[in-house]
Amino acid sequence: MGQRPLAAALPHLERYRPIVDDWAAFRAALARPLPTCIWANPSRITPEGLAGVLAADGIEARPLPWRPGAFRLGAGFKSGRWWWFCAGLAHAQEEVSQVPVALMEIRPGQRVLDLCAAPGGKAAQIAFALSNRGTLVANDFAVGRLKALQGNLDRLGAVNVTTTCRDAANWPTASGQFDRILVDAPCSSEGTLRRNTSLGERLGVELSERLAARQRALLRKAVQRLRPGGRALYSTCTFAPEENELVVAAILGEYGGRVRLVPQSVPGLITAPGVTHWAGRSLDSELAGCLRIWPHQNDSGGFFVAVLEKEASAPGEDEPEVAELVAEPDPRWIANLSEHYGLPPDLWAGYRVHRQTRRGLHLAAADHVPPAAAPGEGSGIFFYRTNLRPSKLTTAGAMGLGRHATRARVELSANQRDAYLGRREISPNPAQAAAMPRGQVIVTYRGFPLGIAVHHRSGVLESLFPTHWSGCAGEGIEGGSRLD
Repeated sequence: MGQRPLAAALPHLERYRPIVDDWAAFRAALARPLPTCIWANPSRITPEGLAGVLAADGIEARPLPWRPGAFRLGAGFKSGRWWWFCAGLAHAQEEVSQVPVALMEIRPGQRVLDLCAAPGGKAAQIAFALSNRGTLVANDFAVGRLKALQGNLDRLGAVNVTTTCRDAANWPTASGQFDRILVDAPCSSEGTLRRNTSLGERLGVELSERLAARQRALLRKAVQRLRPGGRALYSTCTFAPEENELVVAAILGEYGGRVRLVPQSVPGLITAPGVTHWAGRSLDSELAGCLRIWPHQNDSGGFFVAVLEKEASAPGEDEPEVAELVAEPDPRWIANLSEHYGLPPDLWAGYRVHRQTRRGLHLAAADHVPPAAAPGEGSGIFFYRTNLRPSKLTTAGAMGLGRHATRARVELSANQRDAYLGRREISPNPAQAAAMPRGQVIVTYRGFPLGIAVHHRSGVLESLFPTHWSGCAGEGIEGGSRLD
């Protein structure tokens, strides 16, 4: 990070000097580039497997001591350039941004709501904490951000998520109650200064106070939608007490003992307690149970987390009406797909295949039950284009189902892999050409599906890797990963 953006931000950050334990170290950390962190997609690879993939590619990676399956890479590392990112084996997410979901105590079978989900790193964490089964509703207010959210879920193969586009502060009561709710609130983003160098002069107490009203509304709605005994996690990536402890204090005050703050810690990560004295005020000592992470403590971004629990004796509600997923696709489509790729017949028992648009079929977890009161933009992943002749698997479909294919798949060399990701034609070697039929085939590298190609009568393989997928390519085109 250059000194000019830091210099622009420092006058606004001076007010935090009384609550920062080492001001010089804090300033020095903000001036350094931020390390890149990734985590292994548990639906596709083990942490040990990803460590092996990284080592084979000559990438130095250090496991995060507090988060199994996550790794720290070098500052400025562009994960979106690498084939394993394109294949959905890993997701890039700043270290402290991985903390909230780790503290939600998510278990399979819970019903979960992410009110501010885009661009999707935390939503994907939740989806896999649920074992990619059951129901996660991932909401965002902005249509453009929703596209980034769905893109990440598709690449990673999260089939237990319905995405919605609504004002989260007015989330419908008829959607029912949830066991866990995440409010990763829109904020002034001071904690992201190491990578968001453009923040600079727009920071300040006025902005924080303006955002706080919205943040209180979001956390209030989360508490309302919690089941008795359920937990809401509130987080921001800012240092401002106006957006952090004061928001939490306001909601605790509104609910008068019916909601409690659950103290938090993260073994293996250096953290600080919540602020209890600010701007000449003494705050409730209970707020020390919030968790702060300062950039200099772990060479990371800055973050704030608070976990609120609703009393178990609070009144419950009836289960909500469930959205109908139209499950009437032509059975010949699935039969033809299974025949072409040699997919096992029992594979489909774990999924709900439904026709969501005229373009084709979506694939959701068999036990995924989104609420009718919050109509989804998408449920599961769009996996099969049936409005083409012939029908074809999408890239997300190929990556999700390809490991089960016993026919019409071809393993690529490293050079062929780069050509495929760069959307260039591939000339198969004689053994490859003899082993695959003409038409659509699943291409793999090191056994991991990358997507779909067409084996033409001329003998060449045409790459169908989508240009908009992530910026992945074999000639150094920088990836488009989002560190949310």
